[in-house]
Amino acid sequence: MRTLNNPQCERYMTLQLPVLDLALWRAGGELRRQFLAQLGEAARDVGFFYLTGHGIAQTQQQAILQLAAEFFALPQADKDAVQMVKSPHFRGYTRLGGELTLGKADQREQFDIMAEHSVPVLQQNEPAWWRLYGPNQWPAALPAMQPVLLQWQDQLTDLTVTLLRAFALVLQQSEDAFDSTIKDGPYRHMKLIRYPGRTAPEQEQGVGAHKDPGYLTLVLQDGQSGLEVLTEKGWLSAVPLPGAFVVNIGELLELASNGYLRATYHRVVSPPAGVERLSCAFFMAAQLDATVPLLPLPEELALQAKGPASDPLNPLFYQVGQNVLKGRLRSHPDVAQAHYSPVSGLEKTAV
Repeated sequence: MRTLNNPQCERYMTLQLPVLDLALWRAGGELRRQFLAQLGEAARDVGFFYLTGHGIAQTQQQAILQLAAEFFALPQADKDAVQMVKSPHFRGYTRLGGELTLGKADQREQFDIMAEHSVPVLQQNEPAWWRLYGPNQWPAALPAMQPVLLQWQDQLTDLTVTLLRAFALVLQQSEDAFDSTIKDGPYRHMKLIRYPGRTAPEQEQGVGAHKDPGYLTLVLQDGQSGLEVLTEKGWLSAVPLPGAFVVNIGELLELASNGYLRATYHRVVSPPAGVERLSCAFFMAAQLDATVPLLPLPEELALQAKGPASDPLNPLFYQVGQNVLKGRLRSHPDVAQAHYSPVSGLEKTAV
């Protein structure tokens, strides 16, 4: 594990995210054990790290960011044709200021996709979170987008499954400890994001401080800084490292480890005036009908597990569909109003 110094962010030079090389995991033997030790330290100390050696070419990463640039450059009418508010499955385009974090508008526009599904046929009294499954919306003006992004989503899914199995070993469980929660395929959520430069000095909330609801998140950044991680020493900048993904753990791993692993608050600060930032975020969770297992940690780990965070403004649920739908309804009130009657019961069984 090493640290990254970047002259563009001098205020963060003494405290940087760890860098982990997945090639060590694939090498097996003592090198794999080194990787697991580094992974455990990174997850406990910061909850965020850079991942290299993942096997995804930098040229492919750049092609994804270029595709994002092409989508956001489309005429507004073409983007509005696939607005998320038209989808009860929370897929599609969201205008600048259309998503909320802690009730405040985020200054970004984005395009969300998930795994392709048919529309579920729900029986009476079935939970509302089943409606998160469904088809994506795709812009007619950019036909190449669908096959490229679905293939990219499959690649990132495989990568996060590998990391999830590594985390099982970090927790001194069998490598397949989480497999039963993703046996039908993990819940996948990906978004292309554009952060415009701020138009006023106080307009700095690209995304407000939050935790991610799933198991793991991968973030691909362009060359512009903005992502920041909350640590005991303050906010830490996740300065872009070419070719690397930024990885963080989500609430489901915090729940499964009884707080031994902690999901970390993070935010995005808007770029300065005249500058934009592009990124691609991929979120992997257990399948929606799963319940997060509370793993039987060995004594030396259990003594360090302080229980999952308890925040009345952000209750956590062991039932995965509840946890995911909670976040979607809070972030996109327009979709909630258009497609969901008041969802009761989300406060039940909360941690």
